[in-house]
Amino acid sequence: MAFKLDKSATAFAEAKRYIPGGVNSPVRSFRGVGGTPPFIAKAAGSHIFDIDGNKYIDYVGSWGPMILGHAHPEVIAELSDALQRGTSYGAPTLLETELARLITEAVPSMELVRFVNSGTEATMSVLRLARAYTQRNKIVKFAGCYHGHHDSLLVKAGSGATTLGVPDSPGVPDTIAGNTITVEYNDAQALTTVFERHGQDIAAVIIEPVPGNMGLILPRPGYLEQVRALTEKYGALLIFDEVMSGFRVAYGGAQELYDITPDLTCLGKVIGGGLPVGAYGGRRDIMEHIAPAGPVYQAGTLSGNPLAMTAGLATLRLIAQNPDFYEKLTSMTTALCAGVQAQALAFGFNFQFHQVGSMFGIFFTDKPVYDYNSAKRSDVGAFNTFFHAMLEQGVYLAPSQFEAAFMSSAHTHTDIGATIAASGNAFARVAEYYRKQKHE
Repeated sequence: MAFKLDKSATAFAEAKRYIPGGVNSPVRSFRGVGGTPPFIAKAAGSHIFDIDGNKYIDYVGSWGPMILGHAHPEVIAELSDALQRGTSYGAPTLLETELARLITEAVPSMELVRFVNSGTEATMSVLRLARAYTQRNKIVKFAGCYHGHHDSLLVKAGSGATTLGVPDSPGVPDTIAGNTITVEYNDAQALTTVFERHGQDIAAVIIEPVPGNMGLILPRPGYLEQVRALTEKYGALLIFDEVMSGFRVAYGGAQELYDITPDLTCLGKVIGGGLPVGAYGGRRDIMEHIAPAGPVYQAGTLSGNPLAMTAGLATLRLIAQNPDFYEKLTSMTTALCAGVQAQALAFGFNFQFHQVGSMFGIFFTDKPVYDYNSAKRSDVGAFNTFFHAMLEQGVYLAPSQFEAAFMSSAHTHTDIGATIAASGNAFARVAEYYRKQKHE
C-alpha cells in the first residue's frame, strides 16, 4: 500500500478549527520538519497505527514512558481492574504509598516523594521548595535543557553565556526571568564563574543529567561531579530533572548510572506507565517543608490518582522482575545505533550518534556535539529529509532534530533490522539532498 496521509491531513485541518495549531503540544504539529502529522488510531507493542492505515515502528514511545512498549498486556489488565474501582477519589490510597516505596528503594536520594500530574508540575514545585528551603531566589539552568513550560524556566541566556536570563516566551515577566541564570551545559568553567558572581543568592541548580531536549547530549567525564561540588561549596541545592532519564537509562536513573547524589529529583514518564504523572522528592529534611508537613504549599486534585499509580506500579514491577532488563534493552539500542551508523558511513556521512541506555539520537553534523550551541550546528534540512524518508518506510522518529529517541523492550530484532534497512534508503535521500544543495 502506498504511503498516504489523506485522512490525517483532513483531521489536522479539522483540529485547527478547535485547537491552537491543531495540537495540544507544539512538536506534534510537525512544524519543525514540515508536512502532515499522522493522526494515531492505536498502538501495540513496538508499533503505532494511524487513521490512514499506516503502520510504524515507534521510537518515540509517547516521548519516553513506553519502556515496555504500547498496551503491555499485564499493564492493561491491571488498569482494567482499577477502572472497575473508580477513576479518582481525591483521597489517600494504598497505591500511592506502594509506588512511593518502590521509587525510594530504586532512587535512594529520594527519601520522601510527592506525586503530581506532569513533569512541568514537578519542576515548578521543586523550585518553589528549593527557594523556600534556602531562602534564596536565583535558579541556574542550562541552555537547551527543558524543564517544562512554567515561567521560571522558559528563559534563554542573555547577552552572554553566564548572564541573567531574559524571557523566552511572551507572557513571562522580566522580573521572573531575571532570577534565572542560564549557562551552557558541559561548561564547568561557566558554571564556576556564575557561582563566583552570584553564589550567595543561588537557591538551586536544575539540570537534566542526560539532556534529551536538544537532541541527546552526554555529560563530559567528571562534569556532573563538578556541578555537585559547586552546589555543595556554595550551599545551593542540586536538582536532577530525571523526568526523561529516570527508570529509563537505569533502574535508579542517571544518578545511579553516574553515581551522583542530588538533593532533589524530578520524575515522570516511566513511573506512570504511559498515564499522566509526575513526582518530585529528595532529602527528608528538605521535603518536610512541603505542606501539610511544612509551610510550602503545593496541591493537586488528581495527584496520585489510582489509574496512574496502577500503571506505574505495574510497569516498575515488571521491570524489577527481570534482572537483565536494562542490559538487554541497552544491547538492543546499541545494535540499532551501530547498524544505522554503518549505513551512514557507507554514504560517507560522519554524523554524530549518541546513546545512553535505551535513549539515542543522531546529529546531522560531522562536528562533536556537547551542548546547545554545538547541537545547533546540525543540518536541519538533512534531518528533515531523513525523517520523512523513514516515516514513509514505516519508521516513526521524533519530528525534530532536537529530540531524543527511545527503545522499548517490545522492539524485536526484526524491528531493528527493518529500521537499519530503512535508514540506508533514507541516507540515500540525504545524499541527494546534499547534491541539490551543492548545485544551488
